[in-house]
Amino acid sequence: MKFKLFLLIAGIAILSNCSVQEKKEGTDNSIEQKVDSLLSIMTLEEKIGQMNQYSGTWDVTGPAPEEGDNKRRYELIASGQVGSMLNVLYAESTREMQKIAVEKSRLGIPLIFGHDVIHGFRTMFPVPLGESASWDMEAIERSARIAAIEAAAAGQHWTFAPMVDIARDARWGRIMEGAGEDTYLGSKIAVARVKGFQGDDLSANNTIAACAKHFAAYGFVEAGRDYNTVDLSENTLRNVILPPFKAASDAGVVTFMNSFNEIGGIPSTGNKHLQRDILKGEWGFNGFVVSDWGSIGEMIAHGAAADKIEASKIAVKAGSDMDMESDAYVNSLKELVEKGEIDEALIDDAARRILRVKFMLGLFDDPYKYCDEAREKELLGNAEHMAAARDVAKKSIVLLKNEKQLLPLKKDIKKLAVIGPMADEKDTPLGNWRSQAQAYSAVSLLEGIKNTVSENTQVLYTEGYNLNLNKERSFTSEVIKNNDRSGFAKAKQIAASADIVILAVGEDAFQSGEARSQTDIGLPGLQHEFIKEIYKANKNIVMVLMNGRPLTIAWEAENIPTIVEAWQLGSEAGNAIADVLFGEYNPSGKLPISFPRTLGQVPIYYNYKSTGRPNFGDNSLFTSRYTDEVNTPLFPFGHGLSYTTFEYKNLQLSSQKLGWNETLKISVDVKNTGKYDGEEVIQLYIRDLVGSVTRPVKELKGFEKTLIKKGETKTISFELTKDDLAFFNIDEEFTAEPGKFQVFVGTSSSDVITDEFELIKN
Repeated sequence: MKFKLFLLIAGIAILSNCSVQEKKEGTDNSIEQKVDSLLSIMTLEEKIGQMNQYSGTWDVTGPAPEEGDNKRRYELIASGQVGSMLNVLYAESTREMQKIAVEKSRLGIPLIFGHDVIHGFRTMFPVPLGESASWDMEAIERSARIAAIEAAAAGQHWTFAPMVDIARDARWGRIMEGAGEDTYLGSKIAVARVKGFQGDDLSANNTIAACAKHFAAYGFVEAGRDYNTVDLSENTLRNVILPPFKAASDAGVVTFMNSFNEIGGIPSTGNKHLQRDILKGEWGFNGFVVSDWGSIGEMIAHGAAADKIEASKIAVKAGSDMDMESDAYVNSLKELVEKGEIDEALIDDAARRILRVKFMLGLFDDPYKYCDEAREKELLGNAEHMAAARDVAKKSIVLLKNEKQLLPLKKDIKKLAVIGPMADEKDTPLGNWRSQAQAYSAVSLLEGIKNTVSENTQVLYTEGYNLNLNKERSFTSEVIKNNDRSGFAKAKQIAASADIVILAVGEDAFQSGEARSQTDIGLPGLQHEFIKEIYKANKNIVMVLMNGRPLTIAWEAENIPTIVEAWQLGSEAGNAIADVLFGEYNPSGKLPISFPRTLGQVPIYYNYKSTGRPNFGDNSLFTSRYTDEVNTPLFPFGHGLSYTTFEYKNLQLSSQKLGWNETLKISVDVKNTGKYDGEEVIQLYIRDLVGSVTRPVKELKGFEKTLIKKGETKTISFELTKDDLAFFNIDEEFTAEPGKFQVFVGTSSSDVITDEFELIKN
């Protein structure tokens, strides 16, 4: 479908003569020619308009607004001074708003519609941190693919995901939105999610543009407090934080979002070093950068700009291409250009980047192709998508402990008690950032269990303790204040009468996520006390955790025999958990984040630095340690049990010397020594023993998830080259350095076998 730009501008023949097929098969040069041709006929106001984004604020399918801010935004869209809208949802509404841009503005340039599609659109998959526990790139990509299919069917072109921030502090609420603490795993997951959202052809009507966020270092905010300050070295920035962003860029992500935080006194929105020097310069990124919500205007509150005019000047010079909801660019940039305070070339560059993505999405061929109500009805939350959600959810579950082998349960168990505030909860499993999921639509754990057990099993249920979950779905301290113990007695009575107790505890979906930072990461309310009371009645407890962040559960880890980390698993949560509890699926998840013993250990992560006085666990006084707690986490990065057991042996290196241009081959035999077939995630770590800058005690450099049948031995192989050993060194070069390395292979970051090799520069 050709829109009126092609008809009005006869001099741009190249635009009107390019078919959809030519676009798909053409080179990047064909898009660049179209963009340049379009830019050449745009006014300064129209180019600035492409850099302006608003959130949907009126009923688009009704009459045009007659007064106020809505009227102004309507008029700006109609005059070609809005490039994007977010939160305009569903095919009918996006079609109507697109008509305003395409049919009323001078050039008819289509809008790009964006929305936070974080872990599903209508069908909810596990929250990203939970999904990352699958260590299954195929499953993660499939999750993003289905989210894109549903979002595109509902008129969306663009998601503000994946969040690829490395995070080590469980107090930070947005830790649930990322892939955890590790740079290597985070990079792999970033690529999987970008591929899932964008597919093989961004112009197809079932793909959406991805957005790598938050650029950069948002996960390192001081005290784990959202929107707070970050202050770190270039070394940490380059070696820990930026690699997942680089991986996303290399995978073809077409947009980036900058972050709310400052780094070293410079708000990221106005950080030229990040956006122009590194992203657009070193990495050659040719997509566009969008601000986070209002972050250009927020540079005033930071103290980095006196007003929105100055903030706009700083941001556009730094490389922020699109202004999300600050209303700054549209009111400031024209004046700044006319006064000669910024070069119009900066405006051209930003508009070019935005138009390029619109061409890549195919919006100039058919601006309404995503507005298909029939596809929307067919695809949103359909049975195939729900089945995929169940599959991904069960792969994301981590068995933290199974001391008495209470699991797997038999389906014909005589009497099963299902107790706790999360047992029959149908909303919390949807998690935060649930897009267009229907409230209270998740399969509860109780429902999943009843769907699974035999008809002869007696399932006894009581809540026991009510968390006072906030029905308005926003954070409230009322969750913490509930001191009602009235249900304890009945819960203890039911627990005492059962063979096994399934105890479902956790945190509300809206206790983690944006603006949900906490100083206490224990189980909220009286849940610790409640657990202890149930333990007095029956020690055969399977504790199921539903949470969006690591929690401090030291007493439970010491006393409760079986603990299942079930995160917030999405639409099919209860069925997926039941699949694991009853052995339909042997758990294979591994933690993407360390669980602390106490809050005082936070931030805690496996790939720490040694320090000059390392502690070796021998309680030597003058070492880097606590006097009241050990240094190690409660559950380490990479930890996760199975119903079977695995034995690692025969670690082999092809050589003890790795030449500069050679490949080191590493193999290990992994034997399933238990009673069940099971999947294992074999993890490869290295340590660079001496560097020009200090290096971590371990770094993940490879992993393989594979099914090993009971009694079977598999030989798992890895390869390392100097590129895998490279880092940002003292000379600010990304390179490997000759020297000795340790190599570790095992089932977690703390349970490994080891060998050594030396990198030789020959």
